[in-house]
Order: sequence, then structure tokens, then C-alpha cells
Amino acid sequence: MMTLLKNILKFILWVLAFPVVYLLISLVLTSITVNKGEVGLNSGKTIYLNTNGVHLDIVIPVNEVDDALKKGLKMKDEKYLSFGWGDENFYLNTPTWNDLTFKTAFSAMFLKGNALIHLTRHSRKNPKWTVVNLNEKQLSKLNTYILKTFQFDNHGNKIILENKGYAFNDDFYKAKGSYSIVKTCNSWANSALKTSGLKSCFWTPFDFGIINKYKD
Repeated sequence: MMTLLKNILKFILWVLAFPVVYLLISLVLTSITVNKGEVGLNSGKTIYLNTNGVHLDIVIPVNEVDDALKKGLKMKDEKYLSFGWGDENFYLNTPTWNDLTFKTAFSAMFLKGNALIHLTRHSRKNPKWTVVNLNEKQLSKLNTYILKTFQFDNHGNKIILENKGYAFNDDFYKAKGSYSIVKTCNSWANSALKTSGLKSCFWTPFDFGIINKYKD
């Protein structure tokens, strides 16, 4: 009986300690900057980072999105395309933070599920977006990274979820990967920047760690 009680106590302590350990490790790795040689103001190209305070999207001017990435996307005459990645169940069942439930959050963090790309179309630049300057090579790598995140059907087409967007200017597409406490929406965005040779965190589950790399 005593052994059972000790094991139960250890389990409870582990459960209580895990969030603290996760947070501390996350903050340390977030503070480490990679690709410090990010190009400056004369790089010639510009993209943006958009956050709702928790979740980060990468925004690219339409004329800087390559043809392969644009192919099959639902578009009109928008000027900017915003790309985000995340858990399918979370995306579809949490259009606002008021819709968030413990079940949805737990499922996204600890249960393996499908992923989606969230595409939002913007007609104008938002002054709150964070500016990221980059060169042609980095932009090309970024386009490729995002393209490779999409799932494709047997005919090589991107797979859209019809009538599942939050508003008139957004849609969801099937994506590769699975959301977890290690691979979050923000770690996906961070990996996109890191792979492209842009300033980023060593690893981060947070939006602010990435945004802070581009503050003056």
C-alpha cells in the first residue's frame, strides 16, 4: 500500500512540475537567437508577422508569393496572403478564444490529430504587422517551406475544406504534420523563418519570442 501511495504522489508531483519545467525550457530556448546575420534594410524584399496575441501568422505580399504556392489557392484581388499552421480540431472549433474548451486544448497538445494551413487574404497592410526584411534567396526558401507544408490530393492539388473559414476572406487547407507541445503553431512559423535563413528562436512555442527578434 505504501508503495502505491508513493507512486501516486510521484505522479502528482510530476504532473504539477511538468508545466513549470516546460515553461522554463521554452523561455531559455526562445531567448537563443539563430541566423543573427539576417539581412538589413537594403535586402529588397519584405514580409510581415501577424499575431493575435497568441498565434503567429506569416504574411507575404501576393506579388512575392511564387506561382507554385499560389496555385490552387482561393484568391480574388487581395494584396497580402497570411499563412498559419495549427491543429485541425482546434482551428475549426475555436473561431474565438471564448469558444476554447479544456477538451479542445488538451486534445491539441497531447493527442495526435490532423493539421491545417489557415490562409487569410488581406486587401491592405496592417500597421500592426511586424516587418521582416529579406533577400530573394530567403524569400524563395520561405515560399518552398510553406508549399511543402500543404497536403495534396492524387492529382497534385491542394485540399481545401470548403465553407470552413471564419469569414469571407479566409480558408483552411489540409496540411502535413501534427500539432503537439513540441510542434506548435508558433514553432511552425519559427521553423519557417529559421529554414529560410532569417532571424528566429532556437525553438519556441510562443509568438512573442519571434516578434521580439524583429523589434528595433
